[in-house]
This record gives sequence, C-alpha cells and structure tokens, in this order.
Amino acid sequence: MKQLVQNLKSGKIELVEVPIPKVSANTILIKTTHSLISVGTERMLVEFGKASLLEKARSQPEKVKEILNKIKTDGLFTTFEAVMARLDEPLPLGYSNVGIVIDVGKNVEGFSIGDRVVSNGSHSEIVNVSKNLVAKVPDNVDDETAVFTVLGSIALEGIRLLNPTLGEYIAVVGLGLIGQLTVQLLIAAGCKVLGIDINESRVNLAISFGAEGLLINPGESPIEGALAFSKGRGVDGVIITASTKSNEPIEYSADICRKRGRIVLIGVTKIDIPRDKFYKKELSFQVSCSYGPGRYDRLYEEKGIDYPFEYVRWTAKRNFEAVLDMMSMGKINVKSLITHRFSFDDALKAYDVIFKEKPLGIILQYKNGNIENVEVVKLQKDRLNSSQGKPCIGVLGVGNFAKMVLLPALKKTNARLKFISSSGGINSVFAGRKFGFEYATSDYNKVLGDEEIDTIFITTRHASHAHLVIEGLKRGKNVYVEKPLALNIDELKDIISVYKNTNKILMVGFNRRFSPFIRKLKELISQRKDPLCLNIMVNAGAIPYDSWIYDPEVGGGRIIGEACHFIDLSRFIVGNKITEVYAITTRGHSGYDEDKMIINLKFEDGSISVINYFANGSKVFPKERIEVFGEGKILVVDNFRSLKGYGINIKMRSLKQNKGHEDEIKEFIRAISNGTESPIPFNELVEVTLASFCAVESAKKGKPINLIEYYKEFIE
Repeated sequence: MKQLVQNLKSGKIELVEVPIPKVSANTILIKTTHSLISVGTERMLVEFGKASLLEKARSQPEKVKEILNKIKTDGLFTTFEAVMARLDEPLPLGYSNVGIVIDVGKNVEGFSIGDRVVSNGSHSEIVNVSKNLVAKVPDNVDDETAVFTVLGSIALEGIRLLNPTLGEYIAVVGLGLIGQLTVQLLIAAGCKVLGIDINESRVNLAISFGAEGLLINPGESPIEGALAFSKGRGVDGVIITASTKSNEPIEYSADICRKRGRIVLIGVTKIDIPRDKFYKKELSFQVSCSYGPGRYDRLYEEKGIDYPFEYVRWTAKRNFEAVLDMMSMGKINVKSLITHRFSFDDALKAYDVIFKEKPLGIILQYKNGNIENVEVVKLQKDRLNSSQGKPCIGVLGVGNFAKMVLLPALKKTNARLKFISSSGGINSVFAGRKFGFEYATSDYNKVLGDEEIDTIFITTRHASHAHLVIEGLKRGKNVYVEKPLALNIDELKDIISVYKNTNKILMVGFNRRFSPFIRKLKELISQRKDPLCLNIMVNAGAIPYDSWIYDPEVGGGRIIGEACHFIDLSRFIVGNKITEVYAITTRGHSGYDEDKMIINLKFEDGSISVINYFANGSKVFPKERIEVFGEGKILVVDNFRSLKGYGINIKMRSLKQNKGHEDEIKEFIRAISNGTESPIPFNELVEVTLASFCAVESAKKGKPINLIEYYKEFIE
C-alpha cells in the first residue's frame, strides 16, 4: 500500500510503498476513500522540514536549550548525531480520514467490517487507528462531507472551552478551514459571529454562512470594526484560529473583548500575553488541545479506555460524533470549502498548490479497487551469495533506540541484514532503506518464520520481550533482546525452561559493560584482593507519569526496565555473585517514588555497590557517574566520556560518549560467527533480572532480600 510521508531533515515529501499495518487489540483497520489536507498545519510542517538547520533552531528555541544542555553533558558529537537521527525520520502527513472498516481488534465493540467511518488516520491507503478516535458516518452524510469531521471537532473543542451562550457576540480570528467551521458551529449555537481575516475571499465566505465580516490589512487592528459589531460593548469572546508567527492576534483579541471576556486559541501564534490589557479587563485565556479530552492520553488512545460518559460528556470521539450529527442535520456546509480535488497518486501536486495558491479544502481521493494485502516490502536485492556463512539478521521493533543506536551498530558488522519489522510498517521501510535491510514487514511472524534468519534482535516495548525471546529460541534463533529480559518471575521461569533445551545464544542489551572505559577500569582492578565499594550515580531525569514505561503490564517500571543496566554494570565490575538486595525510595513523599530509589547490593566476595537512581534532578547535570573505591585507589567514569584515577595513574577521554553499544553488537555477532559462548553468561542475565525484581520488592517491603536464597527457591 502507499502512504504519504515527509522527511523532517530534508523536507522531502513522497508516496512510499509500505506494508499494511497490523491491527492490534484496541485498533481498527480502515481502507481510505478520502482524506483532507489540513492546509495550515501541513503547510507549517512542510515549511519546517524544508528549512535549514539554523531556521529550524530559531523556530524552536526551547529545543535549542535542551540541545545546549545535552552538549554540556554528553558532548558535541553525541548530541549532533542524536539530533540528526531524530530529524531523519518519516513523518506521516494528514489526520482527517474517511474509509471502510476492513478489520477490527479483539477488544473493539460497536464496529464491524464494512462500516463507513471517520478517523484521524493519515494520508494512506490503509490506516490503523485507535477505536476511540473512530466514529461511524451517518448514511445521509457523504464521504466528502464526512472528511471534514476531524477539523470540525478541533473547532468544536475550542467552542466548548469558550462556552458561548445563545445571543453572545463572538469574534473568530483567522478564516481558514477551521475558522470557517468555527463560524458555522457558532452560528448554529445561536451566537452573533464576526469573522476577521486579511483575505477578502475568506471574509466573504464567512459572510455567506451568516457571519458579519471584517477585512483587515496585515498589522491593522480590528478594534473599531469589532466595537461596531458589538454595539460598542466589546465582544464576549474570541476564538483565534489563525496560523502566524506574530503575537498580533493575542494583542488585538484583548483589545476587542469586553471586560471579563474570554479568549481561546485553537490555531498557532506567538503567545506573549499583554498583562496590562488582560489585568485591567480580567480576561481569561485558554489554549485548546486538538479534538478534545482523550487526545494524547495513552490510556484513551492506546489502551482504548474511555472516560465515563457521566463525568466527561465530550471526549474526542464524542466530538467527532457531534460534528457528524450536525452534518447529518445540514447545519454545516463544507462543499463551499472544497477548492481542489486530487487523486491520491497525484498527492505531491496537491502540496505544490499549497504554496502556489491560497486553497482551503484539498481533498485526496483514493481508488475503489482492492489493495494488495502486502505485508512484506522488498527494499533491495537479496545478498545471499555475498553473505554466505555470515549471521543472517531479523529485527523486531523500530523505536527511537533502534534507529539511533542499535541499527547503526548492526550496519557496521559483517552480518546479513535481511528483515526488519514494525507493526505500523512505515518505520520498518525507512529504517530498512537507511541501514541496508533487504525486506521490511509489519508482521513479526514473517521474521521468525524465515528459515535463513538465524538471529533476531528484539527492540519492542518491554511487555513483548519474554514472549518474543521464547518464540525465537523455540524456532532455533539466536536472540538479542534489549533490556529487560522479562517483567516478572513467571516470564523468567518460562525463558529458563526454554533456554535449557536450546544451544542458541541469548543475550540482553546490557551495553555498559562493553564500554572501553569500563573495560579499562576492569583491567585496572583485575589483580585486586580486597572487596570493592561502588557508588553509581544515575541522574535518570523525569519522564511523564503517563508514559508506557510506568505501566506495570507494558513497561514494568523504570527499575526493572532501566535501572537493571546498573545492576548488571555492578555485577560485571565486581565479578562475583550478588548475595543481597536492599532498596529504599522516597515512599509516600511524591507523586511517583519508584524512580527515586537507592539500591544497595552485596556481593559474594564482600564487595558492595550503591546505585542512586534519581529522576528528580537537573538535566544540566551529567547523567551517569561510576566511582569505584578499593585498595587505596579510586577510579571514576564520568558520563562515559572519561576515566580518571586517583591513587593510580590513568586518564582516558573521548570527544563523544561511548556506552559500549558498538562493541556489544560486534562481540555478539562474533560469538555467533565463531560458535563461541555468549558475551554475557546466561546465569548472569538471570541473576541481574532477579536482582531488579528484588529491588522493587525490597522497596515495597522495607527490608533486604537474600538473593541467594531467592535464587535457589526460584530455580527449584
């Protein structure tokens, strides 16, 4: 199937052949008939993509600050590579889609194959959308009308926030697509509406819908016209739907409001609140968030958990339904908003129109024929002859870590990169092309079932790790899995049971033990006779509490999912078994405590390690610091950019961070090629995983856990 995407680094827009996405438990697969180009939003995205790096930086000063802080801690080269990698990604364009349901997830109710629906799907022949962002189209609403639903919902949500009442005088600033829909919805609600724009044809269009119009010149204030419209009182409210880099709409919205007026921003403007104006009039200001409650909420969108109707009357989906009802009743006229129609195959011409003309509604029309059910896309020629005897690789999951770290490291090996898989399809195609894979797919079973593939890399979300590890081992594959190995005891038991009956290599991505700084440190203490004392400081940084990583069923939490790295690092440096785990948190003193934890480890030889895993620090401070005390010496690894000795003559520095990823992948591939043992012994993988479980349990119980006894009981 074809999908329209833009590269943020180059700004290039292209129609790409990608695998059909896989429906999940809470999603609906839709074959598109029409999609609508949101001219304002998509033009802004295209302009950003085509801008130079300097222009991109100027448009996002808050990002520049983050980058400068990262340079201070991680180094210029590391930061530059990260920024370039993030920009060099495909961005699906579009979010207003109409089509026919062709498949539904197991948890989806109320939808059937053949239903005609609207969604926030992209410009693509087939889209996979959360059930909470899909609504059925009434029979008397045609596709070209229904395709305006999502933009209508954006307008409606702004109106709900303004909360106008019958007879109020409301100004709409900016009469693009969303502005025109806002005008019509306000009139339907019984409001007197003033449409303000610098484009005469758009002002006239708003007048045709029943509004009064006010044409202004750029930089001109509409205060005189607005006062005349409101009988000298000032308008009751303003909805700003304009897209501009200027602060003018905010300024003159305050001017034209009555005392205690309301202003809602739907569009995009500079936001510099003139305090004196807002103070004297006691004005309220609010920014509207997309289609309504639920948008950007992971539980609502990914897990399909709806808000209770009794408490949240108007969610994003229910706003879709309300707009469709208005269309069904003939209260919204969109036909006069359509200025261009293009075949989806000619979509690139539509984007030329955006810059050459001043269009409103551009509709993309899709073919009615069957779309070939392609789950595999060939990216380049097979390399069988040149790759005989080399490991043949399949990758499952194409997240940010895979694209920025793992795949570049894999590309540098001599392995044959055959298959790459992502559920959405598009990421696998772009990453596959970039890093030299032969095939891209949306079905991981295509990878597991390929007889040539002898090694799989698993970089999916944590909840799927154990299942995919077991499937890979059962099918005779060597397995590399990003941490964690498992999320709970039962998963780990199942892995051990399967591993016992295989001769394949299983490795977890504990990369830090492969860093040249750590390897040098290990060499310097190799002849020690006394126990070591380790202090590991991890300035983990805060992440939103609604992130999937905190979900115990999906991410397992930050200790099991992330802090396991430093348990493994301690295990490697000491080189002895962990005997006891004792962890404490800021329990009961903050919104979430597990990500502010001190983990104390005891080892068989008497060594001890303290891991300070804190998420409440400053990003300006370096992220990781390892201090090793022993036999009158101190060795310090600072953020994997330097190693310095105290009491021992060693200084080692690097211009960029080196956390060991490349060496880790090289050693793993080498072990497969040579038929040697795994770079990390299996018993250490199990031990570290168990220790991470114990850290969480110890913090909850408030007492240490004897890992040796725990391990014995577990194995038995």
